[in-house]
Amino acid sequence: MLDFPVWKRVLIWGLCVAGLLFAAPNLFYSRVESHNDAVQAIERTGTSTPELEAQAAGWPSFLPSGLVNLGLDLRGGAHLLAEVHTQDVYADRMDNLWPEVRNALRAERGDIGTIRRQDSSPDELRIRVSRPENIQAAVQAISDLSSPIVSLTGVGARDFEVSAEGAEIVVRLSEAERAATDDRTMRQSLEIIRRRVDEAGTREPTIQRQGEDRILIQVPGIGSAQELKDLIGTTARLTFNEVTGRTTDEHQPVEAGQELLPSMNEQGVFYAVDTAAVVSGEDLTDAQPSFDQNGRPAVSFRFNPGGARRFGDYTAAHIGEPFAIVLDGEVISAPVIQSHIAGGSGIITGNFSVEESTQLAVLLRAGALPAQMTFLEERTIGPELGADSIRAGALACAVAFVAVLAFMFAAYGLFGVFANIALIINIGLIFGLLSLIGATLTLPGIAGIVLTIGMAVDANVLIFERIREELKTARGPARAIELGYEKAVSAIADANITTLITAAILYFMGSGPVKGFAITLGIGIITSVFTAIYVTRLIVLAWFARKRPKTLEV
Repeated sequence: MLDFPVWKRVLIWGLCVAGLLFAAPNLFYSRVESHNDAVQAIERTGTSTPELEAQAAGWPSFLPSGLVNLGLDLRGGAHLLAEVHTQDVYADRMDNLWPEVRNALRAERGDIGTIRRQDSSPDELRIRVSRPENIQAAVQAISDLSSPIVSLTGVGARDFEVSAEGAEIVVRLSEAERAATDDRTMRQSLEIIRRRVDEAGTREPTIQRQGEDRILIQVPGIGSAQELKDLIGTTARLTFNEVTGRTTDEHQPVEAGQELLPSMNEQGVFYAVDTAAVVSGEDLTDAQPSFDQNGRPAVSFRFNPGGARRFGDYTAAHIGEPFAIVLDGEVISAPVIQSHIAGGSGIITGNFSVEESTQLAVLLRAGALPAQMTFLEERTIGPELGADSIRAGALACAVAFVAVLAFMFAAYGLFGVFANIALIINIGLIFGLLSLIGATLTLPGIAGIVLTIGMAVDANVLIFERIREELKTARGPARAIELGYEKAVSAIADANITTLITAAILYFMGSGPVKGFAITLGIGIITSVFTAIYVTRLIVLAWFARKRPKTLEV
């Protein structure tokens, strides 16, 4: 009656062994972490060194190497709260719109006369015309450039509005476009920060939006808040601009639509360039550290098809003229176009070290932040604090574990020992699943494990008490055990399903520490039910088949 099919036994024990194997690397945390970091570094850079190979060989490749990631409160790391200046994007939007407006007004020159861009606020584009009596024709020509947008605040609204103020045409972003731009800016900033942190090989960062214009960034394992700021705070904005002049006078006036930028490599030299870029870093599909023909560190790059086409058309039309490669407001170099550059690839040279060229390639691959950020809050959590938290959490787990083991043995004797064996397997399965899914363990997560230890034996208590009741009805030991498991299953399912629903709600509606608690609690419920219903049953079956007792004491 107690017999299990062979396939069920193999499946149950197989799951237990697999779970324990996935949990095993956590017993050698530093060694496996060093192995994983070396493997990621080799994959990320595409190169290997004897030191990296030695680190990678520190753990057998045929064994699982997944670890339970330690959260910021356990491992230490950096915490930043950044405010994104979404208004910066408005100015870029107006700068990019100006060439289109200028081209549209060329057809109206006979009526409106000359046009000149005027200084204005970031979200405006002002154009003065010499014949204001015909300004409405120009307003209509510019209005035809606007397009409908779909946003939360305006479905079908236009992206910008055009009006006439005296002799000036004023182009303003619509409210709907501002809202859509703000949302796009925040989404893009989140994605770029995530990509930059991931490129650095950091595991399990927390990067999430807070409010309208703020981003919370928590990265475990990083040395300091300043190191994190250096990684994500650099705009790394690469553009290719037309050069209109070269000077050593940093105060030399330039025409509207142009700006004076310093040279990165030529001391005291400034270049006048068009503010509207020919191609930008957003068109980059790849950037890798490399070396130029003279063996100096450089960065090779490749554009997407759209960027490659624009870059090729520009170089074909401006042979013999210089163009500027601009990074974060500085001209890296201003080479003269010798021939048509097709294919959409090239190389950036400068006074780089190998480390600087590698870092620049990382930032360019991750993309440009669309707007500047101000760090409102920054904290560095030292690893010593995390180590203290781990020790305190481990002590709490150990005390709870020993107390539960002692209680089960005192209350149920040999059957309590069976429950204790299942509890040990249960803890292993929890860590195995956490390692498999790459979950992050935090202090609240440790609290969830401690709670699971206490709750894990609840199912066994229900089963054992049910067996006791069946034994009182003068049933034989085999039948009492069978009925005990069968009749307790419904009560076990009801009790654990309600708790699992609570854990799911905490996970989907909570954030940060609450999610960490919900993950360990939810996984603990699943493994507890599995070990109580199946693992202890297999252990009892094996014991009963060998001893064949005539009487049973539970």
